[in-house]
Amino acid sequence: MPKRDREATRARLLEAARLRFARGGYDATSVRDIAGDVGVDATLIFRYFGSKKGLFDEATADIPQDLLEGPQEELVARMLRTVVFADWAMYGGEHPLVAMLRSSAHEDTRQRIRQEVCDTYVRALEDLVQGEDAQLRAELLSAWLVGIGILRSVVATPALAGAAAADLAPHVETVASGLLGRPMSGTAEDPSAERRAPGVSEG
Repeated sequence: MPKRDREATRARLLEAARLRFARGGYDATSVRDIAGDVGVDATLIFRYFGSKKGLFDEATADIPQDLLEGPQEELVARMLRTVVFADWAMYGGEHPLVAMLRSSAHEDTRQRIRQEVCDTYVRALEDLVQGEDAQLRAELLSAWLVGIGILRSVVATPALAGAAAADLAPHVETVASGLLGRPMSGTAEDPSAERRAPGVSEG
């Protein structure tokens, strides 16, 4: 198979894997399912990624690392937009963290989630805390944000599923300001705009 075709097939397998893992989680997704979506033999997954786990790790490796760009007082609002309201089309519309949460029965996945959340979210919030118990307060705020994402996209509770970022803004400002001990904004520039297709509005 020519190199260009190999690269194209590999990219299609990653795309199919992202959707499968996001919707069903690790255990409910088989390499045969993913290969079947692409129309290739399942052995190609082992050739290109080494194993199902290797494919999963690469397919869920798109946690954004640019949250620190922008005003500090908008950090929580940026996190909310990124985790909850950005249209991650390649993951069926959900943040890649949600795909990992659906597979959290596996210890190595739990460790990855812990590392991603702590390194990306908690540490950034901890640096903003004014007062004592900085780590605890940062983790509480992170838990609140992740919980919003789960209730909105996985459980689909009616009020959150139908809310827009602007609806949550005053509550984000109140909770974030209270836990961080400093004035925080409930709104921010949307860092996910470039990931949304034209004509797709935030839900």
